[in-house]
Amino acid sequence: MTATALDPERRRAFVRRVLADSSASMVTTLAVIGDRLGLFRALAAGGPATSAELAERAGIVERYAREWLGGMAAAGYLEYDPGTRRFTLPPEHAAALADEGGPYFYGGVHEMLAALTRQLDGVAAAFREGGGVAQRAYGQDTWEGMERFSAGWVENALVGDWLPRLPDVEAMLRAGARVADVGCGGGRALCRLAQAFPASTYTGYDVFAPAIERARENARAAGVEGRVRFEQVDAGAPLPGPHDLITTFDVVHDAADPLGLLRAIRAALAPGGVYVCLDMNCSDRVEENTGPVGSMLHGISVLYCLTTSLAQGGAGLGALGLSEPVLRELCAQAGFSSVRQVDIRNLFNNLYEIRP
Repeated sequence: MTATALDPERRRAFVRRVLADSSASMVTTLAVIGDRLGLFRALAAGGPATSAELAERAGIVERYAREWLGGMAAAGYLEYDPGTRRFTLPPEHAAALADEGGPYFYGGVHEMLAALTRQLDGVAAAFREGGGVAQRAYGQDTWEGMERFSAGWVENALVGDWLPRLPDVEAMLRAGARVADVGCGGGRALCRLAQAFPASTYTGYDVFAPAIERARENARAAGVEGRVRFEQVDAGAPLPGPHDLITTFDVVHDAADPLGLLRAIRAALAPGGVYVCLDMNCSDRVEENTGPVGSMLHGISVLYCLTTSLAQGGAGLGALGLSEPVLRELCAQAGFSSVRQVDIRNLFNNLYEIRP
């Protein structure tokens, strides 16, 4: 194209957009530092602070505190008073940055994103050569970030909001059900269910050995190790059973063989059993997977979901590959008779009640 064919205003607008996106990546990186070192929590607990005061509270070097505070103020994460030279974390911002386990907390997202970017070289190589990055290549902070991210709904929505929208499942749990969570990861969701519904028994399955060890530690910390057990099992093979309730939480889109996984779940359900599936809130239309959530999910997919599946020679659905129509088709092929989407109005996830 010649220079005269370009729209100069459109070009300027896009350059400004690229600047904003590049700046946002730096803001997220600074937020990772603040989360890792407890700087947001120190501001939330102790109130406004100068760089020297924050350095003393958090046990860090003042010069780094000064630069970090300036960056966070420039981004609007913190407020700055030139008269007192103090920086404030507004309570509304603290919900996202300092309230660990709260419904709006983003610290886990920040930790996870920083961990995923360390796989750039391997992912770029897979772009050229095929295959992907194996799950074992990711560090402990990847799993910690994911758990802290999901803790928002595990602690605040799963029992108090979502299960009341599944009255048959809730009644089953209260009466005493045999529950399995497939692809349990660190087991946080299963531990939360065990705390809320002590009459039921719980088993978590995951193919990844480090996840099983982490899940057992989480069960001990939650005080439910007597009623929750975890086993290393490849869900592509037949699952132990039968179970009255089987759950997957953001698992099917990651699976190397999604159809095989769903068939294994169907076979492991007891008569009258229910499968509850939480997975990504996405569309099967590219033009509808846009905006901040769509951009984030595409990035997470490239850096984790898609590449770990392809590393196993898998289907590579990716984070946006399990839309409702795709799930319905796979469930029909797996032998399920009905799929009901539950209205939870969540930015990141859809919830489904699936029956044989």
